[in-house]
Amino acid sequence: MPQLDRRAFVVGAAAAGAGLALGFDLPFGGPAVVHAADGTPEINAWVVIRPDDTVVIRIARSEMGQGTLTGLAQLVAEELECDWTKVTTEYPTPGQSAARKRPWGSFNTGGSIGIRASQQYVRRGGAAARIMLIQAAANQWQVPPAECHAAGSIITHTPTGRSVTYGQVAEAAAMLAPPTDVRLKDPKDWKIAGRSVKRLDTADKTTGRMIYGIDVRLPGILSAAIKACPVFGGRLKSFDDADIAKMKGVRKVVRVDDNAVAVIADTWWRAKSALDALPIVWDEGDNAQVSSASIANWLEEGLDPAQPAFVANSNGDAKTAIAGAARTIEAVYDYPYQNHAALEPLNATALYTSDRCEVWTGTQDGERAFAAVVQASGLPPDKCDVHKVMLGGGFGRRTVADYVRQAVLVARQMPGTPVKLLWSREEDMTQGRYHPVTQCRLTGAFDADDNLTGLHMRISGQSIFAGNMPEALKDGMDPFTFQGVASSAEVFTNIGPARLGYSIPHLLIDHSMRNPHVPTGVWRGVNGNQNAIYLECFIDELAHAVGQDPLAFRRKLMADHPKHLAVLSAVAERVGWDRPAAKDVFRGIAQQMGLGSYVAAAAEISVTDTSKIKLHRMVAAIDPGTTVNPAQVERQVAGSFVFGLTGLFYGGCTVKDGRIAQTNFDSYNSMRIREMPKVETIVMPSGGFWGGVGEPTSAVAAPAVLNAYFAATGKRIRSVPLSNLDIVFA
Repeated sequence: MPQLDRRAFVVGAAAAGAGLALGFDLPFGGPAVVHAADGTPEINAWVVIRPDDTVVIRIARSEMGQGTLTGLAQLVAEELECDWTKVTTEYPTPGQSAARKRPWGSFNTGGSIGIRASQQYVRRGGAAARIMLIQAAANQWQVPPAECHAAGSIITHTPTGRSVTYGQVAEAAAMLAPPTDVRLKDPKDWKIAGRSVKRLDTADKTTGRMIYGIDVRLPGILSAAIKACPVFGGRLKSFDDADIAKMKGVRKVVRVDDNAVAVIADTWWRAKSALDALPIVWDEGDNAQVSSASIANWLEEGLDPAQPAFVANSNGDAKTAIAGAARTIEAVYDYPYQNHAALEPLNATALYTSDRCEVWTGTQDGERAFAAVVQASGLPPDKCDVHKVMLGGGFGRRTVADYVRQAVLVARQMPGTPVKLLWSREEDMTQGRYHPVTQCRLTGAFDADDNLTGLHMRISGQSIFAGNMPEALKDGMDPFTFQGVASSAEVFTNIGPARLGYSIPHLLIDHSMRNPHVPTGVWRGVNGNQNAIYLECFIDELAHAVGQDPLAFRRKLMADHPKHLAVLSAVAERVGWDRPAAKDVFRGIAQQMGLGSYVAAAAEISVTDTSKIKLHRMVAAIDPGTTVNPAQVERQVAGSFVFGLTGLFYGGCTVKDGRIAQTNFDSYNSMRIREMPKVETIVMPSGGFWGGVGEPTSAVAAPAVLNAYFAATGKRIRSVPLSNLDIVFA
C-alpha cells in the first residue's frame, strides 16, 4: 500500500497544486483556510478542488459496505454543482478534527445515521463552495456574481457566455470568506442526489486495490496476537513465557490490562502459534458459573407482572382491561445473544513513541477510537491521531474501541515500532459485544365482539445503554429497549423515532431490566429485531385467535398511523395478499418503524415435513422520507434481509461456564447464496424527514417468515434460532 504518513494525510491532494479547500465549524463558519508550506491551500474540511478539476470530498462517516461514502458525496456534489465523473473521496482524521474544533462534526457511523444525521451540514459545505467559486469567477471578470451560474464544474457568465472551470478559480476562491447566507436546494430539483449512481468504492474493491485494516503495512511492522480471559469479568492470573520467548520470530510476550496477554512476533502466524502454546492461568471468578439456562431463569422471573419494570408506553388501564376481558390470549417469546461476526476480524496498527501515537484501523467511530488512543497512550490529544481505512464489516461491533485500546497498549511496549494487533477468529467470536438477550410475555384482551381492547407487553432482559452509555439512561430506564414499540412522543436522540404503529385502547409496554455479565452492543437493527418478532408475531396470534385475516386485523389498529399503514399496504399489494398464492406456498407479513423509517415485509415460503423451509420470495417496502441513492436503498434492504434471516435460522450464542460457546463459523453459521430468496424492494419516500436505511428492514424479515410458517403449518415458533428446533433451509 502507499506509504501512510500524517503529513501526507493532512495535506493530501491539495499539495499537488493550487486548489480550493473549504472548512467550517458547525453549524457554519469556522477557521480560515490553512496553507501548506508551498503556499497551496491545505485540506481543511469538506471540499478540495485540484487544478485539474478533480473534486475531493472529505467524508467523516465510515464506509463498511452500506454506501454512506457515495451517498454523502452525492449530497455535497449536488450543492457544489460539480462534474460527478471527477469526484473522489477521502477520510479526514479525528485528530485534525479535534484540533480544528470539529469542522467535520460526528465521525460516528451507527444506527443508520451516516447520511441522515449529517446531510444538512455536508450539503451546506457543497453549497458554500459553489458560492465561493462563483464569487471568484465574478471577481475575475469584474461582474456581479448574480450574472453567473455553475454547472458541471464550469462557471458561466450568462450575458457574455464566458466560462471558467472550477480548477482555474479554485485558489482565488480559497482566499474568500465563507458565505453566511447559504440556501440548500429543494430535493425535487436534485440532479445528482436522488439518483441511482454507481458507488465510488466498488472499483477498488473489485480489483483488490482497496486497503482494509488487515492490509496495512508500515516499514518495520510487527504483528501481535492476543487472548483475553474467556469469561467476561475474569482476570489474567499468570503466564509462563520462558519457552515461548525463545520461539522463532517472537519478540515479546506482554500483559495487556489485567485480563489479557499478547505475543508480538515478526509474523502474525508466529505470534498466534506462540500464544496458543503459552501456558496461561485465568482467574475466571464467579461468572464462570453462569450458563444460558441460569440467564434464562433469571429473565423468566422478570416476566412476572408483579416484578418492578420501567414503563415507556402506556395509555388507559391495560391491567384492568385484561382482568375484565371476555377473552385473553398470552404468549412468551425469547431472543438470544447474537454475534456480529464481520468477515474481517478486529484489528488495529499502532505506532507509539514518547511524543506521538498514531493508529491505522477500520472503525465505525473515529472519535471514539481517537479517545481510546489518547487514553491508552497517556499522551495529549495533539500528539495522537487515528487514520481510518475501509472496514471489512462492522454491523455495530466497530463502534466500540476496545481493540484500538489494546493495540496501543501493546505498541507502548515496543516504542518506535509499528505493531499490528489482529484478533483471531476465535477471539473475535468470544470477545464480542453481543445483541442483548431478552424474553417477552404478551397478553392481549378482547371484548365480547372480538375487538382488541388491551395489550400488555413485558420485556425482560438486558439494556444496551446500561452497559455502554449509562449517561443515556432516563431515570434508570433505557429508552432504546423500546425501539419500534415506543410511544408517539418518544424520540431517540441521534437515532431517530421508532414508534408503535398500532392504536390500542388500553396499552402497557414495560421492561424489567436484568443485565447478565455478557457485554452487549448495537447489532444491525438493534432492539427492533426482537421487538418486531415479539409484537408482529403476537399480532398474528391475536388475529388468528378471533378468526380474522392478519392484514385486515392490523389495518383496523392502524387507522391513526398512515405511514405505517402505507408501507404495510404496499407489500401486501405487491405480494398479492388478496389473491391465492401458488400451490403449497404460504404468506406472512410484518411492519415496524425503526431508526426513523417506516418498513414492512411480506414473505412467501413453502414448508416440507414442518422442518424444511424454502424461501421463495420476499417483498419489502421502506419510507425513509428522503432517498439519496434509490439503487443503494434496494441493495441495503436485500443485505439487511440476509442479516435478519441469518439471525433467524442460524444465529444465537449460548453461554457455558461463563463464556460464549460459539467460537467460529462451524458453530455460528451464515446464510448461503442458494438459501437467499428473491427480494423485491418498494422505495416510497414520502418527503419531509430523513430516516435510516441500512438497519430498519432487518427487523421485519424474521417475523414475516415466522408468520408464513404458521400459515403453512399451524405451528407457532416463539424462540430463535430455528436451527435449535431442527428447522433448516430446504
